Amino acid sequence: MADDGIFVGGGGPSYGEPRELLLRYANRHGLITGATGTGKTVTLQILAEGFSAAGVPVFVQDVKGDVSGLSQPGKGEGKLHEALTGRATTIGMPDFGYQNYPTVFWDLFGETGHPVRTTVSEMGPLLLSRMMDLTEAQEGVLNILFRVADEQGLALLDLKDLQSMLVWLGDNASEVGRTYGNIASASVGAIQRNLLVLENQGANQFFGEPSLSLSDFIATDEGMGRINVLMSDRLMQSPRLYATFLLWLLSELFEELPEVGNPDKPKMVFFFDEAHLLFKDGSDALTEKVVQVVRLIRSKGVGVYFVTQNPDDVPGDVLAQLGNRIQHALRAYTPRDKKALRQAAETFRPNPDFDTEEAIQNVGTGEAVVSLLEDKGVPAMVSRTLIRPPKSRMGPITEEERAASIAASPMAGRYDVAIDRESASEILAKRADEAAREAEELERKAAEEDEAAKRVKELEAELRKYRAPTGSRSKPGTGSSYSRTSRSSSSPSLGAELAKTVVKQLNSRQGKALVRGILGSLFKGR
Repeated sequence: MADDGIFVGGGGPSYGEPRELLLRYANRHGLITGATGTGKTVTLQILAEGFSAAGVPVFVQDVKGDVSGLSQPGKGEGKLHEALTGRATTIGMPDFGYQNYPTVFWDLFGETGHPVRTTVSEMGPLLLSRMMDLTEAQEGVLNILFRVADEQGLALLDLKDLQSMLVWLGDNASEVGRTYGNIASASVGAIQRNLLVLENQGANQFFGEPSLSLSDFIATDEGMGRINVLMSDRLMQSPRLYATFLLWLLSELFEELPEVGNPDKPKMVFFFDEAHLLFKDGSDALTEKVVQVVRLIRSKGVGVYFVTQNPDDVPGDVLAQLGNRIQHALRAYTPRDKKALRQAAETFRPNPDFDTEEAIQNVGTGEAVVSLLEDKGVPAMVSRTLIRPPKSRMGPITEEERAASIAASPMAGRYDVAIDRESASEILAKRADEAAREAEELERKAAEEDEAAKRVKELEAELRKYRAPTGSRSKPGTGSSYSRTSRSSSSPSLGAELAKTVVKQLNSRQGKALVRGILGSLFKGR
């Protein structure tokens, strides 16, 4: 490898000159295509090795486990060793030798690598709307939710926070709507259903803390670029989550990295393996966002390389931005296959020495039709190339080797334990509990006042029974002694009862009013 390029492959009988991927044009993006079993993964592997050796951090998904071999040196024995060293000799690769590369394993589900998390706030309403394929009205409701949460100091960290805020927003739609516009219950319900779909795909493990610091991706270890391997075998079964995670990662890089123009080498390189899955089940809005990010992120020094079977797996607007092309063999057995083959051939700068369409069909495993950017960013004339052998191990590593690599990783212990600090869900639950206790206390006080008022009315009625008629001080025919005896035997107990009630209710507004009425009536009677 030259100082300013990555050695991709070389010539031999019937092949062209050695090919290098120039680092100064590596952020112009690229495409690796070919049928299953033709060598795409090995090409991805040797490019990742080259970038790492040049001090460029790499991100790559491992769909089948094959890329994990980057963490281990190749094996120097047997027929495979003979084939690799033979290829190195044929293409003029004098420095061939086995070695490993600094590799960190990541996993959104935390099963075969360090967990990868971000918060709902960091994802933002725009990407969440794209992830859930929301309508314009539903996206508007989500934007209102984020605005209200920010104003009230409610942190949105995980899906529980988002769900709690949606419930609160639905309950307070009329009040909030007076400030921010109509909040339809149907829109709230639609967002809740889409969140349920994401949760079923495992998104609840992706949203939370500690959230990923991109500085842990864009890092070097002893001068070599760190290779970040995302285990994606399970993630591929959740296409929305997969596509949104990759888009979020690119968007975060775009937001955080400064403009660099045309750097001598990329700040970071992304490889999107099985790229057809990124676009196959994604919405038009999501695809549009991918196109936008790929177009703009080049100025931040980030290169994006798509790996897939056919060039037509990638939307035309994206395909037009991919300057570096490595095309492995395509088979053309059906009319559709022939059309795809013809379109693939037409994307290359022709070579008068051979027919490109025929060459794409005939190259063998480990061979490719290659066109990389040359001086001034112009695509080189297409050529047949023998891809160089990888220095790291071809194929997956063992579970024991993976466990040892994770344990020795510089990220060990940093993201492995989830943190659940107080956020919107807990704060809203606490407010609801306080409101319930306050309502219960008010109901209790109201019940006490009602009971006191009832008792006062009973005492007032009882008092009227014993009050002497006006102008008469004794019951006729009994003399004054009856009246005195009656009063002396009944009035004290009645007065004591009344006094207790009055004292108990003195601090009550309703009680004070009632007592004033009773005492006024009593003095008037006397």
